[in-house]
Amino acid sequence: MQFIRTQHDLWHTRTDEDGPVAHPLPYGHALLTLEQWHAVRDTWPAHFATGVILPNTADVADLAADLPRLRLVALEFPKWVDGRAYTQARVLRARHRFLGEIRAVGEVLVDMVPLLARCGFDAAKLRTDQNLDSARHSLSHFEGLGQFTGMAHYQGDVLQPKPHFVRTLESKAA
Repeated sequence: MQFIRTQHDLWHTRTDEDGPVAHPLPYGHALLTLEQWHAVRDTWPAHFATGVILPNTADVADLAADLPRLRLVALEFPKWVDGRAYTQARVLRARHRFLGEIRAVGEVLVDMVPLLARCGFDAAKLRTDQNLDSARHSLSHFEGLGQFTGMAHYQGDVLQPKPHFVRTLESKAA
């Protein structure tokens, strides 16, 4: 999992004093809102690295045809207790086979990091009051637990869709 710091982020949005620019001119590493993308996708040059910020209220299927053109999909967590973006990430990876970066943005807390990784997120932009070292530690703690006990997660996830009991049965049958 990569943790994004604003000052080192290659991806940028275009805004003016009124908010996002409705029809931005093409540029590399453009991070567009869904509305901006829908306004310019037919004329946007394919050679520019492009990303879309997808609200957690949007249906991922509406973006499915555009996924081959996108290098980043940023999924919004407007509140840390609203988990719809977890499902969006899972659908992007499992159903639509999206291979680009999936980034968590918004109210992203350290406690969410292990589940973000299991649902298919590659990167997270933590809320400004969150500790980056704690986020890294949260990942190593859960990964390390599996190494010490010899047990993987008991549920399936994006990387290993079969639950632990199925993997155990299959290994015994082999």
